[in-house]
Amino acid sequence: MSLYPSLEDMMVDKMVQSQNTVVAAAAAQQQQQWQTPPSAPGNESKVPPAYSMYPTFDGTIGGAPEKSQGLYPTAPGGGLMYPDLYEYMGLELSKEMIAASLPQYMPQANNATTAIVPQQSQIAIVNNANMVAPVSGNSVGLLRGQVTNGIRELIMCKGADKKVGLRVQAIDKGIFVCLVVKNSPAALAGLRFGDQILQINGTLVAGFSVDDCHKLLKKSDKNNISVVVRDRPFERAITLHKDSSGSFGFQFNNGKITAILKDSSAARNGLLIDQQLLEVNGQNVIAMKDKEITQLINSSEQVLTLTIVPKVIYDVMVKKLSTSWLRGKMDHSVPDF
Repeated sequence: MSLYPSLEDMMVDKMVQSQNTVVAAAAAQQQQQWQTPPSAPGNESKVPPAYSMYPTFDGTIGGAPEKSQGLYPTAPGGGLMYPDLYEYMGLELSKEMIAASLPQYMPQANNATTAIVPQQSQIAIVNNANMVAPVSGNSVGLLRGQVTNGIRELIMCKGADKKVGLRVQAIDKGIFVCLVVKNSPAALAGLRFGDQILQINGTLVAGFSVDDCHKLLKKSDKNNISVVVRDRPFERAITLHKDSSGSFGFQFNNGKITAILKDSSAARNGLLIDQQLLEVNGQNVIAMKDKEITQLINSSEQVLTLTIVPKVIYDVMVKKLSTSWLRGKMDHSVPDF
């Protein structure tokens, strides 16, 4: 089963598949009709018209024939089956974006002798995870902001201060990263806020206290510290699309989602209130001012990926860390992917 990063991706991909099926069938029927030999004298073979059978975005066929020619794909009750994709579900899809992500929808060159059968839907597969992203494409934010919940091993060393640069919190018998210090070994190794630490140098830390975990790290050798983590089990990533008015459809205060706009991309994709913003396009925004977060969001062109966590869980994770301390210590660098 295909996975989609957003509802918009799912709807557009389904429309592409349906469009291709209808137009391919119509093209095959026309081609068969043109190739049928005359059955009686005077019944000349038919010559295909000098325009492409491939549909353009406004629902017409290549040479813009009249509706009376019957070459528009139509719904059973009449009328065009497919809307104008340049603006669909409130999105404003530019020609450049469609050419990059949906090349099979771009008008094809006219051919006076051959009907063009559309190719199958060309989709983006993100990180081999069978994630279909026809309009999100290979968005950098989508790639950086994925929450996999998978397990990975990191190798760290200690810095000049003999520390690795992280703080943890104990929740439900698990150990979770609540602070990654900027430019620290932990930041360079790729630890992120909300990662669950499962093992340190072969020692399982389930049921450990915060002090036990910090002591284990302190006793570790300077080099080759092995840390096994599960990727952010409490968090989830949501991909949104900017509508024609330039809005993603949500409001926030002090990093907490406070309102969802009706019929917006945020509403369609299941964004909830009382969620804390942790990352914008994969960049950590914890303890950043709302004005700074807004600048990051506005810098997104069409696709925005948010990493969020329920506010009640966030409060538990940072309850012993002041906002000013988080703002001064937290790693807010743009991650690699």
